[in-house]
Amino acid sequence: MINVAVLGYGVVGSGVVEIIRKNSLSISKKAGKQITVKRILDIRDFPDSPDKDILTKNADDIFNDPDINVVVETIGGITAAYEFTKRALTQGKHVVTSNKELVATHGPELLKLARENRVNYLFEASVGGGIPIIRPLNRCLAANEIRSIVGILNGTTNYILTQMKKEGKEFDVALKEAQKNGYAEADPTADIEGHDACRKIAILSSIAYDEFVDYKKIYTEGITKITPSDIMYAEKMNSTIKLIAMSEKLNGMIETRVSPVIIENTHPLAGVEDVFNAILVNGDAIGEAMFYGRGAGKLPTASAVVADVIEIVKHWGSFGGYNWNVKEENNVIDIMETESKFFVRVKVNDKDKGTNEIEKLYQKVEWLKPLEAANGEELVFITECILEKDAKDMLKKVSQLDCVEEVLSTIRVFDYRP
Repeated sequence: MINVAVLGYGVVGSGVVEIIRKNSLSISKKAGKQITVKRILDIRDFPDSPDKDILTKNADDIFNDPDINVVVETIGGITAAYEFTKRALTQGKHVVTSNKELVATHGPELLKLARENRVNYLFEASVGGGIPIIRPLNRCLAANEIRSIVGILNGTTNYILTQMKKEGKEFDVALKEAQKNGYAEADPTADIEGHDACRKIAILSSIAYDEFVDYKKIYTEGITKITPSDIMYAEKMNSTIKLIAMSEKLNGMIETRVSPVIIENTHPLAGVEDVFNAILVNGDAIGEAMFYGRGAGKLPTASAVVADVIEIVKHWGSFGGYNWNVKEENNVIDIMETESKFFVRVKVNDKDKGTNEIEKLYQKVEWLKPLEAANGEELVFITECILEKDAKDMLKKVSQLDCVEEVLSTIRVFDYRP
């Protein structure tokens, strides 16, 4: 029998316990051994919980118990979770986690510690929730050189953008609805500012390219400035707006970013709506492979955690996992040295003068017809593909034109290369 301890009895932790209890017979059959939750650590009281007899507030009840073989960390954050994970690995206990922040921040150190103590540190649930992606990248696609990863990695922002598109809602209204429905936290900053997606693409890139990608070096931009007008313009372009996390291996370096983009409706990710996530992987042998499903939620995420536990038990006695090479030199291309097309909206007091001045600044622009609601006060155009640093300089010059009152929007236009 394999005894499991669960650290954190919140949404995911309680889901892990529920799944192991409910599917005990089939899980044990697949793993080859019976798996039982022996202890649950949480500082809160749960008097009505069916698991109250195995709840503890004392971490020593877990770490001093030699019969506990696997520790599931669902606390979140990088303080207590980090210390408990190191403690478990050092004591020769396998660790499974859904904690993307911890993996993205301390992954190389914890993976090294796991190898030194001949145990596993697995984190399938840290990226796609219930979507299997890490193990397929590491195993099923192992024969491929991964060229790129492009994905919708955050269900909250995807839900908000879907509501703005389908219902014409303002961002703030769609956010409040997401919070009411339980799709967004009381403090939604990590989601709406792109930090959650940033950590996920960092983890995926580290696995795909077999070298650690530091999320702090990834350019990250959220969706808070997106307006219903932006979405209407995208529709006129036969496109939609998505928060896209991407990375691509180019000449030994990694180009990666998280930002809203205007993406053509023909793109496989364009039809991914509401809280669903999708990840498009491009390999030199397989071409494109897409992984789709619910990227968050109690039971979808918990199912991925339990699958990692089964993986450990099924191959009991073996260890290894991932070995992220940490390069001394920077391996992430500066965002300013990358290229993009940009959709730009500006408010003007003189359209003719604005048109002439903007055409002087840019080598080539594609003009779009303004919405009727703009009342003749907007100029809307798409730039050529230019370096980000040049785009930044150009926009500064545009904002300084006498005929321009305000730059209303700048959104990247996604260049789809299958």
